[in-house]
Amino acid sequence: MVRTARASVGGVVYHVINCGNGRTRVFREEEDYQAFINLIGLACDRVVVRVLGYCLMPNHFHLVLWPRGDGDMSRWMQWLMTSHVRRYHRHYRSSGHVWQGRFKAFPIQQNEHLLTVLRYVEANALRAKLVRRSEEWRWSSLAEWSRRNRPAWLTTWPVDRPRQWRRLVNEPLTDTALTALQNSVRRGAPLGQPAWAARMARRLGLQSTLNPRGRPPKKPKK
Repeated sequence: MVRTARASVGGVVYHVINCGNGRTRVFREEEDYQAFINLIGLACDRVVVRVLGYCLMPNHFHLVLWPRGDGDMSRWMQWLMTSHVRRYHRHYRSSGHVWQGRFKAFPIQQNEHLLTVLRYVEANALRAKLVRRSEEWRWSSLAEWSRRNRPAWLTTWPVDRPRQWRRLVNEPLTDTALTALQNSVRRGAPLGQPAWAARMARRLGLQSTLNPRGRPPKKPKK
C-alpha cells in the first residue's frame, strides 16, 4: 500500500520542490539552468512523466509533474537529481550534498487548484523581484510556452488553460489561495477540495497532514 506522496501514484498531479543544501545557490550561471532543463528532457526520454510546468530559481526549483504509472515519478526524479549532482560536481570540481535531502511532492486536484499551483510556480521569479513580468524569467515553463518551439516534453494540461494566461500569472493570488498552497507545502498535504484531499490523504497515508496542529483541547472535568 502506498504510504507517502513520494511513492508517486500514477495519474496524480504533483507539485515537486527541492532547495539547495543550506539554501545555498545551485544555479550559478546560465549554463547551470540550461543543463538542468536539458536533463529534464533526457529524464522524460527514460521514464514517461508529463511535465506541466516548472520554474528554476537560484537556490531551488518547482516542478508540476503528472506521472502515468505508479512509481514513475520517483524513478524520474531519482535519475534527474543524480544526473544533475554528477554534472554539478564535475563542472565545479566539488563534492558533498548539493540538494537539501530528497525532493518533496504534494498531490494536487486537477481543477482550479492545479491552475493555482501553476500560477504560483510560473510567477516565482516575479514574487522574488528578479523580473518585472513573469514571462521575462527565461528558466520557467511560462517563457517556454511563449516560444514557438517549446520542448516536446512540456505537456498539455489536464484542465483548460484560461485565456490571457500570462496576465493571470502576473496577477497576485488571492490570500485564501496563497494560504492554502503554502499550507500544502509546509505540511505536505494534498491540495484540493476537502473531500478530495481527505480521500487522497487516505490513499497515500497522509492523514496526519490534514489534522489540526497542536494538542487536542482538554475535555472539561465533570
